[in-house]
Amino acid sequence: MSYKVFVDGQEGTTGLQINEYLAQRADIELLKIDADKRKDLAERKRLINASDVTFLCLPDEAAKQSASLVDNPNTCIIDASTAHRVNPDWVFGLPELCPEQRAKIRASKRIANPGCHATAFILALRPLVAAGLIAVDTQIAANSITGYSGGGKSMIADYEAASASTTQLKAPRPYALALAHKHLPEMQAYTGLTVAPIFQPIVGPFYKGLAVTAYLHPAQFTRAATPADVQKIIADYYAGEQFINVLPVDLEATTEGGFFNIEANNDSNRVDLAVFGNAERMLVMARLDNLGKGASGAAVQAMNVHLGVEESVGLL
Repeated sequence: MSYKVFVDGQEGTTGLQINEYLAQRADIELLKIDADKRKDLAERKRLINASDVTFLCLPDEAAKQSASLVDNPNTCIIDASTAHRVNPDWVFGLPELCPEQRAKIRASKRIANPGCHATAFILALRPLVAAGLIAVDTQIAANSITGYSGGGKSMIADYEAASASTTQLKAPRPYALALAHKHLPEMQAYTGLTVAPIFQPIVGPFYKGLAVTAYLHPAQFTRAATPADVQKIIADYYAGEQFINVLPVDLEATTEGGFFNIEANNDSNRVDLAVFGNAERMLVMARLDNLGKGASGAAVQAMNVHLGVEESVGLL
């Protein structure tokens, strides 16, 4: 069976990569908009409603506008913006979130693609909250280091322009220092926490790759637990998930001489989850490709689930 797919915002970083994923597939007919009609509302509406699936790779307000253009009840919208991620009328497009999430994605025509930082944070913390090891009112502190491609075309241009310089943009740069990052609502909502985390991201001088680190103190736990106990809770939660790899509690096996390689999952849809530390303090880390499982790969995975095709098609 063949499906018609339109990418609204096909020239952006996420849209370009979605097109790359889908261009190789025999079961997908990509609907393209002429360059001179990208802002033509009537033409966008026509293509959206001619599609089985439309991806919105747009700023929030533009995504809301495009979603309002749908009058074909059979068109599924997968929105990569922040606009609808905690909207109860939209399903969160993270199939691994919980056992019933795939059925929700399959049934819905409105799917909100998760943010990159949020995907890593949620996958790391959700099992611990669900198991009751972390109380829902616990305030978690976390940071994330990510490649500059997550900042979109403007940031990519800045880093590429600075590549010839020996001093500019060579060091990691913390940002969102007002502690109000736009991913906070989904981080709270889909971990099951009732308190938003203290979250501080960092952009690094590399193209892509992302790792979120959550800091845990055993005093925060509702019962005694070792790093091995925490790792087992996470491993049991994601048993059988083809895109999630829970690493052993083994510093030598899971690092490169004690260093955690943030780029290890680049060009894949895979997430690695790792637990580090001891009885007094622990880290839970999640790494992924911020353009893969953190954006375009996740959107294609959600599309596959919705259409009822093999979930990994086009992603391996």
